[in-house]
Amino acid sequence: MVNKRIYLTSPHMSEEGYEMEYIKEAFDTNWIAPLGKNVDEFEHEIAQKVKVNDAVALTSGTAALHMALRASGVTPGDIVFCPSFTFSASANPIIYQGASPVFIDSDLKTWNMDPIVLGKAFMMYKPKAVLVVHLYGLAAQMDAIVDLCKKYHVTLIEDAAESLGTTYKGVHTGTMGDFGVYSFNGNKIITTSGGGMLVSNQKDLIDKVRYWATQSRDDAPYYQHSELGFNYKMSNIIAGIGRGQLKVLDRRIQKKKEIFQFYQNRLSDLEGLEMMPVHPDSDPNYWLSCILLNGKVSPTQIIKVLGENNIEARYTWKPMHMQPYFSEYEFVGEGICEEIFNRGVCLPSDTKLTLDDLDRIVELIRSVWKQ
Repeated sequence: MVNKRIYLTSPHMSEEGYEMEYIKEAFDTNWIAPLGKNVDEFEHEIAQKVKVNDAVALTSGTAALHMALRASGVTPGDIVFCPSFTFSASANPIIYQGASPVFIDSDLKTWNMDPIVLGKAFMMYKPKAVLVVHLYGLAAQMDAIVDLCKKYHVTLIEDAAESLGTTYKGVHTGTMGDFGVYSFNGNKIITTSGGGMLVSNQKDLIDKVRYWATQSRDDAPYYQHSELGFNYKMSNIIAGIGRGQLKVLDRRIQKKKEIFQFYQNRLSDLEGLEMMPVHPDSDPNYWLSCILLNGKVSPTQIIKVLGENNIEARYTWKPMHMQPYFSEYEFVGEGICEEIFNRGVCLPSDTKLTLDDLDRIVELIRSVWKQ
C-alpha cells in the first residue's frame, strides 16, 4: 500500500469556507473581471495587515517586482543588486527592464543578503536599486541594509514573497524599503492560486503602477494610451480567495512555527545537522523549515529516503550566479550561498501535516543516520 503523498507545502483553504463566501459574492454580483470589490478590499486589507499606506493587487509576485523596478526608474544599462541565494523570479524582472543584476552573497546568520558584502559591492558599482529577499520567511538584517541604501541614495525593494507575516524588530517585512512585494502562489503561506501584491508608503507610485498594470489606459472617453502598459491586474475572483485566506494567516504562521519546533526538538541531536537560523531580531513566518547538513549525511540521502516514501523534500535554492542563464553576471562574496545550497534541505512544511505525518518524516530522516 502506497503511503499518502506528503507535500513540501501546498494550498490550505480555511476550514470555515471564507474563500467561497467572497467568490460567491463575486459570481452573484457578476464581477468576474480584473477589478471589483474583492480586489479593492484585498488591497486595503493587506495594507492594513502590514501597516503600509497603499497596495495594488497584481497577477503574480513577479509582476509586482517588475512594476517595482519600473517605478524605481530602472532602465536598460542600469545595475540592480540582488541576492544570489534566491529563486529566479527575484532576478528575472531585472532582465525584463534591460538592467544587469549584480549578485550579492548571503550571511549564515539569516541566509539572506549579507550587509557587509553589500557594503563592499557599493564601493565597486553604482546600482539604481537594491532588491533584498526575505528567504524561507527569514528576515534579512534590514537596519544595516536600509542604512546603506540611504547612504548611497538608492531605492530599496523588498522581495517578501515568502515572508508575509514575518516581522523584523516588530516591523513587517515588505514595509521597510521603498517597495515591498508579496506572492500568493499556490505554495505560499496563503494563496490565491496565483497573484501578488505591491505595497508602498508612496501612494503616487502605487497609483502609477495601477495605471501601468491596466494597460496604461488614460482617463479619456475613448481608448488612449500615453505609456507602455501591462496586463497585470488581479482577478476579482482570486482576490476573493485572498481575502478569505488572509483571515487565517496568523493561524497558518502558528502552525508553521509548530512544525519548525517539532523538527528542532526531534532532529537537533543528530550529528552534523542544524536547523535554519532564527535571528533574534526577527519573528519569522517559518514558511519552510530547512536544515543544514555537515558530514555524515548528504542532502541527496535525505531527499531520496523521503521521496521513496512519497514525501516531498527539496534542495535549497541553487544560487543565481551558478545558474546557466545568469552565470555571465557579476557575483560579490565568498560563496556562503553555495555552501548553504550544497548542505541545505527544505523539509515538508505543509500546514495540513498531522503529528503522525511529522513522526513518520522524522523517523525516516533519523533512519539515514543508522545506515
